[in-house]
Amino acid sequence: MKKLSANKTPKPTYDVVLIGGGIMSATLATLLHEFEPELKIAIFERLGRFAKESSAAWNNAGTGHSAFCELNYTIEKEDGSIDISKAESIAEQFEISKQFWSYLLDKKYIDDPKGFINSCPHMSLVFGEKDGAFLKKRFEKMTQSPLFRQMQFSDDHKTLKEWIPLIMHQRNENEKLTATKMDLGTDVNFGTLTRKMGRYLADDSNVEVFLYHEAKDLDLLENGKWRIDIKDRIQHHDQEVTADFVFIGAGGYALPLLDSSDIPESEGYGGFPVSGEWLVSHNPNLIEKHQAKVYTQASVDAPPMSVPHLDLRIIDGKKALLFGPFAGFSTKFLKNGSYLDLPESVNFRNIRSLFGAWWHNLELTQYLVKQVVLTKAQKMKHLREFVKDAREEDWELKIAGQRVQIIKKDEKEGGRLEFGTEVVVNKSGTIASLLGASPGASTAAYAMIQVLEKCFPEKLQNAWREKLLEIIPTYGQKLSENPELTERIRNYTKDKLELDY
Repeated sequence: MKKLSANKTPKPTYDVVLIGGGIMSATLATLLHEFEPELKIAIFERLGRFAKESSAAWNNAGTGHSAFCELNYTIEKEDGSIDISKAESIAEQFEISKQFWSYLLDKKYIDDPKGFINSCPHMSLVFGEKDGAFLKKRFEKMTQSPLFRQMQFSDDHKTLKEWIPLIMHQRNENEKLTATKMDLGTDVNFGTLTRKMGRYLADDSNVEVFLYHEAKDLDLLENGKWRIDIKDRIQHHDQEVTADFVFIGAGGYALPLLDSSDIPESEGYGGFPVSGEWLVSHNPNLIEKHQAKVYTQASVDAPPMSVPHLDLRIIDGKKALLFGPFAGFSTKFLKNGSYLDLPESVNFRNIRSLFGAWWHNLELTQYLVKQVVLTKAQKMKHLREFVKDAREEDWELKIAGQRVQIIKKDEKEGGRLEFGTEVVVNKSGTIASLLGASPGASTAAYAMIQVLEKCFPEKLQNAWREKLLEIIPTYGQKLSENPELTERIRNYTKDKLELDY
Protein backbone atom coordinates (compact mmCIF):
# COMPACT_ATOMS: atom_id res chain seq x y z
CA MET A 1 0.00 0.00 0.00
CA LYS A 2 1.53 3.32 -1.04
CA LYS A 3 1.33 6.31 1.26
CA LEU A 4 0.44 9.89 0.42
CA SER A 5 3.61 11.96 0.63
CA ALA A 6 4.83 15.44 -0.11
CA ASN A 7 8.33 14.17 -0.93
CA LYS A 8 7.69 11.96 -3.94
CA THR A 9 9.16 12.94 -7.30
CA PRO A 10 6.71 13.12 -10.24
CA LYS A 11 7.36 11.07 -13.34
CA PRO A 12 8.12 13.07 -16.49
CA THR A 13 5.04 11.78 -18.36
CA TYR A 14 1.43 10.96 -17.48
CA ASP A 15 -1.70 10.13 -19.40
CA VAL A 16 -3.76 12.48 -17.21
CA VAL A 17 -2.77 15.37 -14.94
CA LEU A 18 -5.30 16.92 -12.58
CA ILE A 19 -4.49 20.27 -10.98
CA GLY A 20 -6.02 20.89 -7.55
CA GLY A 21 -6.96 18.60 -4.67
CA GLY A 22 -10.62 19.52 -4.28
CA ILE A 23 -13.86 17.62 -4.80
CA MET A 24 -13.73 18.04 -8.60
CA SER A 25 -10.29 16.54 -9.18
CA ALA A 26 -10.93 13.74 -6.68
CA THR A 27 -14.17 12.89 -8.48
CA LEU A 28 -12.67 12.95 -11.97
CA ALA A 29 -9.62 10.93 -10.90
CA THR A 30 -11.87 8.28 -9.33
CA LEU A 31 -14.07 8.03 -12.41
CA LEU A 32 -11.11 7.74 -14.80
CA HIS A 33 -9.43 5.14 -12.60
CA GLU A 34 -12.64 3.09 -12.53
CA PHE A 35 -12.96 3.25 -16.30
CA GLU A 36 -9.30 2.49 -17.06
CA PRO A 37 -7.23 1.41 -14.02
CA GLU A 38 -4.04 1.28 -16.09
CA LEU A 39 -4.14 5.02 -16.88
CA LYS A 40 -1.17 6.94 -15.47
CA ILE A 41 -2.85 9.70 -13.47
CA ALA A 42 -1.30 12.38 -11.26
CA ILE A 43 -2.94 14.97 -8.99
CA PHE A 44 -0.96 18.08 -8.02
CA GLU A 45 -2.18 20.05 -4.98
CA ARG A 46 -0.38 23.23 -3.90
CA LEU A 47 -1.32 22.89 -0.20
CA GLY A 48 -0.48 20.14 2.27
CA ARG A 49 -3.90 18.53 2.37
CA PHE A 50 -6.85 17.78 0.13
CA ALA A 51 -9.86 20.14 0.29
CA LYS A 52 -8.38 23.13 2.11
CA GLU A 53 -9.99 25.72 -0.15
CA SER A 54 -13.47 25.74 -1.73
CA SER A 55 -14.25 22.15 -0.68
CA ALA A 56 -13.46 22.78 3.01
CA ALA A 57 -16.46 22.49 5.34
CA TRP A 58 -16.47 26.07 6.62
CA ASN A 59 -15.71 27.52 3.19
CA ASN A 60 -19.13 26.61 1.77
CA ALA A 61 -22.68 26.23 3.05
CA GLY A 62 -22.65 22.42 2.74
CA THR A 63 -26.24 22.63 1.53
CA GLY A 64 -26.15 19.72 -0.85
CA HIS A 65 -27.66 22.01 -3.48
CA SER A 66 -30.69 20.21 -4.86
CA ALA A 67 -32.87 23.29 -5.61
CA PHE A 68 -35.22 22.49 -2.74
CA CYS A 69 -34.78 25.88 -1.05
CA GLU A 70 -32.79 28.19 -3.36
CA LEU A 71 -35.33 30.69 -4.70
CA ASN A 72 -32.96 32.07 -7.34
CA TYR A 73 -33.26 28.77 -9.24
CA THR A 74 -36.98 29.35 -9.89
CA ILE A 75 -37.71 32.47 -11.92
CA GLU A 76 -41.05 34.22 -12.16
CA LYS A 77 -41.52 35.12 -15.82
CA GLU A 78 -43.20 38.25 -17.16
CA ASP A 79 -46.48 36.40 -17.67
CA GLY A 80 -46.47 35.45 -13.96
CA SER A 81 -45.64 31.76 -14.50
CA ILE A 82 -42.82 30.04 -12.62
CA ASP A 83 -39.95 28.47 -14.59
CA ILE A 84 -38.63 25.49 -12.63
CA SER A 85 -36.41 24.05 -15.39
CA LYS A 86 -33.16 25.17 -13.72
CA ALA A 87 -34.33 23.80 -10.36
CA GLU A 88 -35.13 20.44 -11.97
CA SER A 89 -31.73 20.37 -13.67
CA ILE A 90 -29.82 21.06 -10.44
CA ALA A 91 -31.94 18.55 -8.49
CA GLU A 92 -31.10 15.87 -11.07
CA GLN A 93 -27.41 16.78 -10.88
CA PHE A 94 -27.38 16.29 -7.11
CA GLU A 95 -29.05 12.90 -7.54
CA ILE A 96 -26.10 11.94 -9.77
CA SER A 97 -23.70 12.93 -6.97
CA LYS A 98 -25.62 10.80 -4.47
CA GLN A 99 -25.43 7.80 -6.82
CA PHE A 100 -21.68 8.31 -7.22
CA TRP A 101 -21.11 8.48 -3.46
CA SER A 102 -23.33 5.41 -2.98
CA TYR A 103 -21.15 3.52 -5.45
CA LEU A 104 -17.99 4.52 -3.55
CA LEU A 105 -19.52 3.25 -0.31
CA ASP A 106 -20.69 0.03 -1.95
CA LYS A 107 -17.16 -0.61 -3.26
CA LYS A 108 -15.75 0.29 0.19
CA TYR A 109 -13.53 2.97 -1.34
CA ILE A 110 -14.91 5.26 1.36
CA ASP A 111 -16.79 4.55 4.59
CA ASP A 112 -18.96 6.13 7.29
CA PRO A 113 -21.51 8.12 5.25
CA LYS A 114 -22.68 10.01 8.34
CA GLY A 115 -19.18 11.46 8.52
CA PHE A 116 -19.92 13.51 5.40
CA ILE A 117 -23.68 13.54 4.68
CA ASN A 118 -26.69 13.86 6.99
CA SER A 119 -30.39 14.47 6.50
CA CYS A 120 -31.37 18.08 7.08
CA PRO A 121 -34.66 19.65 5.91
CA HIS A 122 -34.33 22.39 3.30
CA MET A 123 -36.74 25.30 3.63
CA SER A 124 -37.60 28.49 1.76
CA LEU A 125 -38.95 31.29 3.95
CA VAL A 126 -40.38 34.61 2.76
CA PHE A 127 -41.90 37.61 4.49
CA GLY A 128 -44.98 39.61 3.48
CA GLU A 129 -48.04 39.08 1.27
CA LYS A 130 -46.35 39.56 -2.11
CA ASP A 131 -43.49 37.10 -1.57
CA GLY A 132 -45.91 34.71 0.14
CA ALA A 133 -48.06 34.65 -2.99
CA PHE A 134 -44.96 33.96 -5.09
CA LEU A 135 -43.87 31.10 -2.83
CA LYS A 136 -47.31 29.50 -3.00
CA LYS A 137 -47.32 29.70 -6.79
CA ARG A 138 -43.79 28.26 -6.83
CA PHE A 139 -44.87 25.42 -4.53
CA GLU A 140 -47.85 24.56 -6.75
CA LYS A 141 -45.62 24.45 -9.82
CA MET A 142 -42.77 22.51 -8.22
CA THR A 143 -44.94 19.79 -6.70
CA GLN A 144 -46.06 18.86 -10.21
CA SER A 145 -42.51 17.52 -10.74
CA PRO A 146 -41.52 14.07 -9.40
CA LEU A 147 -38.38 15.71 -8.01
CA PHE A 148 -40.30 17.99 -5.63
CA ARG A 149 -43.60 16.23 -5.00
CA GLN A 150 -42.75 15.73 -1.28
CA MET A 151 -42.52 19.49 -0.73
CA GLN A 152 -44.70 20.86 2.08
CA PHE A 153 -46.19 24.37 2.28
CA SER A 154 -47.45 26.45 5.17
CA ASP A 155 -48.29 30.02 6.12
CA ASP A 156 -49.76 28.94 9.44
CA HIS A 157 -47.88 30.23 12.51
CA LYS A 158 -48.60 27.07 14.51
CA THR A 159 -47.06 24.84 11.82
CA LEU A 160 -44.12 27.19 11.33
CA LYS A 161 -43.42 27.11 15.07
CA GLU A 162 -43.06 23.33 14.77
CA TRP A 163 -40.77 23.63 11.73
CA ILE A 164 -38.58 26.58 12.80
CA PRO A 165 -39.15 27.40 16.50
CA LEU A 166 -36.01 29.56 16.77
CA ILE A 167 -37.13 31.85 13.93
CA MET A 168 -40.76 31.97 15.10
CA HIS A 169 -39.89 32.89 18.69
CA GLN A 170 -41.28 36.33 19.61
CA ARG A 171 -42.98 36.75 16.22
CA ASN A 172 -46.05 38.95 16.02
CA GLU A 173 -49.08 36.79 15.21
CA ASN A 174 -50.09 39.28 12.50
CA GLU A 175 -46.73 39.01 10.69
CA LYS A 176 -47.05 37.24 7.35
CA LEU A 177 -44.52 34.41 6.95
CA THR A 178 -44.70 31.67 4.33
CA ALA A 179 -42.46 28.62 4.00
CA THR A 180 -41.90 25.43 2.05
CA LYS A 181 -40.09 22.40 3.47
CA MET A 182 -38.35 19.40 1.92
CA ASP A 183 -37.34 16.69 4.37
CA LEU A 184 -35.17 15.07 1.66
CA GLY A 185 -32.57 17.82 2.05
CA THR A 186 -29.02 17.11 3.22
CA ASP A 187 -26.06 18.75 4.92
CA VAL A 188 -22.77 17.73 3.29
CA ASN A 189 -19.22 18.08 4.60
CA PHE A 190 -17.40 18.24 1.28
CA GLY A 191 -14.03 18.54 3.00
CA THR A 192 -14.38 15.18 4.76
CA LEU A 193 -15.80 13.55 1.64
CA THR A 194 -12.94 14.84 -0.54
CA ARG A 195 -10.31 13.64 1.93
CA LYS A 196 -11.92 10.20 2.09
CA MET A 197 -11.70 10.00 -1.70
CA GLY A 198 -8.16 11.38 -1.59
CA ARG A 199 -7.05 8.67 0.85
CA TYR A 200 -8.48 5.98 -1.40
CA LEU A 201 -6.73 7.44 -4.46
CA ALA A 202 -3.40 7.84 -2.66
CA ASP A 203 -3.37 4.50 -0.82
CA ASP A 204 -5.35 2.01 -2.87
CA SER A 205 -5.36 3.09 -6.50
CA ASN A 206 -2.76 3.69 -9.22
CA VAL A 207 -3.32 7.44 -9.02
CA GLU A 208 -0.28 9.40 -7.79
CA VAL A 209 -0.96 12.30 -5.42
CA PHE A 210 1.55 15.11 -4.93
CA LEU A 211 0.99 17.58 -2.09
CA TYR A 212 2.78 20.94 -1.88
CA HIS A 213 3.22 20.78 -5.66
CA GLU A 214 1.91 23.77 -7.60
CA ALA A 215 1.20 23.93 -11.34
CA LYS A 216 2.53 27.28 -12.58
CA ASP A 217 2.17 27.27 -16.37
CA LEU A 218 0.73 25.23 -19.25
CA ASP A 219 2.07 24.98 -22.79
CA LEU A 220 0.77 23.00 -25.76
CA LEU A 221 3.55 21.07 -27.50
CA GLU A 222 3.73 20.34 -31.23
CA ASN A 223 2.89 16.67 -30.62
CA GLY A 224 -0.44 17.67 -28.99
CA LYS A 225 0.68 16.93 -25.43
CA TRP A 226 0.65 19.46 -22.61
CA ARG A 227 3.75 20.57 -20.75
CA ILE A 228 3.04 21.62 -17.16
CA ASP A 229 5.56 23.51 -15.05
CA ILE A 230 5.41 22.07 -11.52
CA LYS A 231 6.95 23.74 -8.49
CA ASP A 232 7.75 21.62 -5.43
CA ARG A 233 6.94 24.10 -2.64
CA ILE A 234 8.86 22.11 0.00
CA GLN A 235 12.07 21.29 -1.88
CA HIS A 236 11.89 24.49 -3.99
CA HIS A 237 12.46 22.37 -7.05
CA ASP A 238 10.94 23.05 -10.48
CA GLN A 239 10.08 20.27 -12.89
CA GLU A 240 8.34 19.88 -16.24
CA VAL A 241 5.69 17.18 -16.63
CA THR A 242 3.89 16.25 -19.85
CA ALA A 243 0.40 14.81 -20.18
CA ASP A 244 -2.06 13.82 -22.89
CA PHE A 245 -4.97 15.36 -20.96
CA VAL A 246 -5.09 18.09 -18.30
CA PHE A 247 -7.92 19.03 -15.98
CA ILE A 248 -7.75 22.32 -14.07
CA GLY A 249 -9.80 22.03 -10.90
CA ALA A 250 -7.89 24.62 -8.90
CA GLY A 251 -10.75 26.79 -7.65
CA GLY A 252 -9.97 30.48 -8.16
CA TYR A 253 -6.55 29.62 -9.59
CA ALA A 254 -8.18 27.79 -12.49
CA LEU A 255 -8.59 31.11 -14.29
CA PRO A 256 -4.91 32.15 -14.55
CA LEU A 257 -3.88 28.57 -15.38
CA LEU A 258 -6.50 28.38 -18.13
CA ASP A 259 -5.26 31.72 -19.46
CA SER A 260 -1.66 30.42 -19.53
CA SER A 261 -2.77 27.61 -21.86
CA ASP A 262 -3.52 30.19 -24.60
CA ILE A 263 -6.37 28.09 -25.98
CA PRO A 264 -8.84 30.20 -28.06
CA GLU A 265 -11.70 29.04 -25.83
CA SER A 266 -10.15 30.89 -22.86
CA GLU A 267 -10.17 34.27 -24.58
CA GLY A 268 -12.21 36.95 -22.86
CA TYR A 269 -12.61 35.11 -19.56
CA GLY A 270 -12.01 37.13 -16.43
CA GLY A 271 -12.70 36.68 -12.75
CA PHE A 272 -14.38 38.72 -10.02
CA PRO A 273 -13.30 37.50 -6.56
CA VAL A 274 -15.89 37.58 -3.77
CA SER A 275 -15.14 36.58 -0.20
CA GLY A 276 -17.60 35.94 2.58
CA GLU A 277 -18.15 35.77 6.32
CA TRP A 278 -20.53 33.76 8.52
CA LEU A 279 -22.04 34.35 11.90
CA VAL A 280 -21.64 31.01 13.71
CA SER A 281 -23.19 29.74 16.93
CA HIS A 282 -22.28 26.61 18.91
CA ASN A 283 -24.90 27.28 21.61
CA PRO A 284 -26.71 23.91 22.10
CA ASN A 285 -29.92 25.63 23.23
CA LEU A 286 -30.15 27.52 19.94
CA ILE A 287 -29.15 24.50 17.86
CA GLU A 288 -31.90 22.40 19.46
CA LYS A 289 -34.47 24.92 18.20
CA HIS A 290 -33.22 25.05 14.62
CA GLN A 291 -32.82 21.76 12.74
CA ALA A 292 -33.02 22.92 9.12
CA LYS A 293 -31.45 25.00 6.37
CA VAL A 294 -33.65 28.04 5.76
CA TYR A 295 -33.10 30.24 2.69
CA THR A 296 -34.88 33.47 1.84
CA GLN A 297 -34.85 36.09 -0.93
CA ALA A 298 -31.64 37.93 -1.79
CA SER A 299 -31.68 41.67 -1.22
CA VAL A 300 -31.74 43.98 -4.23
CA ASP A 301 -28.45 43.90 -6.23
CA ALA A 302 -27.00 41.10 -4.07
CA PRO A 303 -25.25 38.24 -5.90
CA PRO A 304 -26.93 34.79 -5.68
CA MET A 305 -24.28 33.42 -3.32
CA SER A 306 -25.26 36.14 -0.82
CA VAL A 307 -28.82 34.87 -0.33
CA PRO A 308 -29.37 35.04 3.46
CA HIS A 309 -29.79 31.65 5.09
CA LEU A 310 -29.77 30.21 8.59
CA ASP A 311 -28.39 26.69 8.47
CA LEU A 312 -27.84 23.70 10.67
CA ARG A 313 -24.32 22.37 10.03
CA ILE A 314 -22.93 19.00 11.09
CA ILE A 315 -19.14 19.09 10.88
CA ASP A 316 -17.00 16.29 12.33
CA GLY A 317 -20.03 15.08 14.28
CA LYS A 318 -20.63 18.47 15.93
CA LYS A 319 -23.66 20.63 15.24
CA ALA A 320 -23.54 24.40 14.73
CA LEU A 321 -25.72 27.16 13.33
CA LEU A 322 -24.46 29.31 10.52
CA PHE A 323 -25.97 32.60 9.26
CA GLY A 324 -24.96 34.57 6.18
CA PRO A 325 -23.01 34.78 4.09
CA PHE A 326 -22.04 38.42 4.30
CA ALA A 327 -20.22 39.31 1.10
CA GLY A 328 -16.74 40.77 1.17
CA PHE A 329 -14.04 41.66 -1.30
CA SER A 330 -10.46 40.59 -1.64
CA THR A 331 -8.17 40.64 -4.65
CA LYS A 332 -7.11 37.07 -3.77
CA PHE A 333 -8.42 34.22 -5.95
CA LEU A 334 -7.98 31.74 -3.07
CA LYS A 335 -7.98 32.15 0.73
CA ASN A 336 -4.37 30.96 0.57
CA GLY A 337 -3.70 33.10 -2.47
CA SER A 338 -1.96 36.40 -3.20
CA TYR A 339 -3.35 39.94 -3.14
CA LEU A 340 -1.84 40.28 -6.62
CA ASP A 341 -4.10 37.57 -8.06
CA LEU A 342 -6.71 39.96 -9.48
CA PRO A 343 -4.38 42.61 -10.95
CA GLU A 344 -2.11 39.94 -12.42
CA SER A 345 -5.11 38.29 -14.11
CA VAL A 346 -5.83 41.37 -16.24
CA ASN A 347 -4.50 41.19 -19.80
CA PHE A 348 -5.32 42.28 -23.36
CA ARG A 349 -7.43 39.15 -23.90
CA ASN A 350 -9.90 39.94 -21.11
CA ILE A 351 -9.65 43.66 -20.25
CA ARG A 352 -12.70 44.54 -22.37
CA SER A 353 -14.73 41.81 -20.66
CA LEU A 354 -13.63 42.96 -17.20
CA PHE A 355 -14.43 46.61 -17.84
CA GLY A 356 -17.80 45.80 -19.46
CA ALA A 357 -18.84 43.56 -16.56
CA TRP A 358 -17.78 46.20 -14.02
CA TRP A 359 -19.63 49.00 -15.84
CA HIS A 360 -22.86 47.00 -16.08
CA ASN A 361 -22.69 45.82 -12.45
CA LEU A 362 -22.08 49.05 -10.56
CA GLU A 363 -24.94 48.16 -8.18
CA LEU A 364 -23.09 44.96 -7.23
CA THR A 365 -19.93 46.97 -6.53
CA GLN A 366 -21.91 49.32 -4.29
CA TYR A 367 -23.50 46.34 -2.52
CA LEU A 368 -20.09 44.78 -1.83
CA VAL A 369 -18.71 48.06 -0.49
CA LYS A 370 -21.64 48.30 1.93
CA GLN A 371 -21.16 44.70 3.03
CA VAL A 372 -17.41 45.06 3.58
CA VAL A 373 -17.83 47.92 6.06
CA LEU A 374 -20.51 46.20 8.16
CA THR A 375 -19.57 45.79 11.82
CA LYS A 376 -20.46 42.70 13.83
CA ALA A 377 -23.26 44.66 15.50
CA GLN A 378 -24.70 45.54 12.08
CA LYS A 379 -24.47 41.91 10.98
CA MET A 380 -26.30 40.90 14.15
CA LYS A 381 -29.06 43.32 13.14
CA HIS A 382 -29.50 41.33 9.90
CA LEU A 383 -29.55 38.09 11.90
CA ARG A 384 -32.34 39.48 14.08
CA GLU A 385 -34.57 39.59 11.01
CA PHE A 386 -34.43 35.79 11.39
CA VAL A 387 -33.85 35.35 15.12
CA LYS A 388 -35.62 38.14 16.98
CA ASP A 389 -33.76 37.78 20.28
CA ALA A 390 -30.30 36.85 18.92
CA ARG A 391 -27.56 37.80 21.41
CA GLU A 392 -24.15 38.94 20.19
CA GLU A 393 -22.32 36.76 22.74
CA ASP A 394 -23.86 33.61 21.21
CA TRP A 395 -22.40 34.28 17.74
CA GLU A 396 -18.86 34.57 16.39
CA LEU A 397 -17.63 35.71 13.00
CA LYS A 398 -15.94 33.14 10.76
CA ILE A 399 -14.34 33.75 7.35
CA ALA A 400 -15.99 31.79 4.53
CA GLY A 401 -14.40 30.61 1.30
CA GLN A 402 -13.11 32.73 -1.56
CA ARG A 403 -15.06 32.49 -4.82
CA VAL A 404 -14.19 33.78 -8.27
CA GLN A 405 -17.26 34.60 -10.33
CA ILE A 406 -16.90 34.15 -14.08
CA ILE A 407 -16.73 37.15 -16.40
CA LYS A 408 -17.36 36.24 -20.03
CA LYS A 409 -16.98 38.16 -23.26
CA ASP A 410 -20.24 39.71 -24.45
CA GLU A 411 -20.66 41.37 -27.84
CA LYS A 412 -23.16 43.98 -26.61
CA GLU A 413 -21.88 44.79 -23.11
CA GLY A 414 -18.21 43.91 -23.54
CA GLY A 415 -18.35 41.54 -20.58
CA ARG A 416 -20.99 39.71 -18.58
CA LEU A 417 -20.83 38.48 -15.00
CA GLU A 418 -21.95 34.86 -14.69
CA PHE A 419 -23.17 33.14 -11.53
CA GLY A 420 -22.81 29.39 -11.80
CA THR A 421 -20.41 26.62 -12.73
CA GLU A 422 -18.97 26.28 -16.22
CA VAL A 423 -16.71 23.75 -17.95
CA VAL A 424 -14.32 25.16 -20.56
CA VAL A 425 -12.83 22.65 -23.01
CA ASN A 426 -10.54 23.16 -26.02
CA LYS A 427 -11.51 21.99 -29.50
CA SER A 428 -9.41 18.83 -29.38
CA GLY A 429 -10.67 17.88 -25.90
CA THR A 430 -7.17 17.65 -24.39
CA ILE A 431 -7.69 20.26 -21.67
CA ALA A 432 -10.67 21.12 -19.49
CA SER A 433 -11.15 23.66 -16.74
CA LEU A 434 -13.89 24.25 -14.22
CA LEU A 435 -14.78 27.88 -13.53
CA GLY A 436 -17.34 29.54 -11.27
CA ALA A 437 -19.04 28.86 -7.97
CA SER A 438 -22.45 27.65 -6.74
CA PRO A 439 -23.85 25.01 -7.01
CA GLY A 440 -20.27 23.79 -7.38
CA ALA A 441 -19.33 20.89 -5.11
CA SER A 442 -22.87 19.53 -4.88
CA THR A 443 -22.89 18.77 -8.59
CA ALA A 444 -19.28 17.53 -8.86
CA ALA A 445 -20.16 14.12 -10.30
CA TYR A 446 -22.38 15.66 -12.99
CA ALA A 447 -19.76 18.31 -13.83
CA MET A 448 -17.01 15.71 -14.20
CA ILE A 449 -19.20 13.52 -16.39
CA GLN A 450 -19.68 16.63 -18.53
CA VAL A 451 -15.90 16.83 -18.83
CA LEU A 452 -15.77 13.18 -19.91
CA GLU A 453 -18.59 13.69 -22.43
CA LYS A 454 -16.71 16.58 -24.02
CA CYS A 455 -13.20 15.15 -23.88
CA PHE A 456 -13.69 11.36 -24.17
CA PRO A 457 -17.04 11.02 -26.02
CA GLU A 458 -16.24 7.81 -27.89
CA LYS A 459 -14.88 5.98 -24.86
CA LEU A 460 -17.78 7.11 -22.70
CA GLN A 461 -20.30 5.75 -25.17
CA ASN A 462 -18.44 2.51 -25.84
CA ALA A 463 -15.63 1.06 -23.67
CA TRP A 464 -16.63 2.97 -20.53
CA ARG A 465 -20.40 2.84 -20.96
CA GLU A 466 -21.12 -0.27 -18.91
CA LYS A 467 -19.02 0.90 -15.96
CA LEU A 468 -20.63 4.36 -16.10
CA LEU A 469 -24.10 2.82 -15.83
CA GLU A 470 -22.90 0.75 -12.88
CA ILE A 471 -21.73 3.94 -11.15
CA ILE A 472 -24.65 6.17 -12.24
CA PRO A 473 -27.65 3.87 -12.95
CA THR A 474 -29.84 6.79 -14.14
CA TYR A 475 -27.26 8.15 -16.63
CA GLY A 476 -28.96 9.35 -19.80
CA GLN A 477 -32.45 9.39 -18.25
CA LYS A 478 -34.45 12.39 -17.03
CA LEU A 479 -35.79 11.86 -13.53
CA SER A 480 -38.19 14.78 -13.97
CA GLU A 481 -40.03 12.67 -16.55
CA ASN A 482 -39.90 9.38 -14.66
CA PRO A 483 -41.58 9.32 -11.20
CA GLU A 484 -40.97 5.59 -10.67
CA LEU A 485 -37.25 5.84 -11.44
CA THR A 486 -36.95 8.92 -9.21
CA GLU A 487 -38.47 7.11 -6.25
CA ARG A 488 -36.44 3.96 -6.86
CA ILE A 489 -33.07 5.72 -7.12
CA ARG A 490 -33.79 7.92 -4.10
CA ASN A 491 -34.64 4.86 -2.02
CA TYR A 492 -31.39 3.24 -3.16
CA THR A 493 -29.21 6.26 -2.25
CA LYS A 494 -31.13 6.80 1.00
CA ASP A 495 -30.16 3.29 2.06
CA LYS A 496 -26.50 3.51 0.97
CA LEU A 497 -25.97 6.99 2.42
CA GLU A 498 -27.86 6.13 5.62
CA LEU A 499 -30.15 9.14 5.32
CA ASP A 500 -33.02 9.31 7.78
CA TYR A 501 -35.65 11.61 6.30
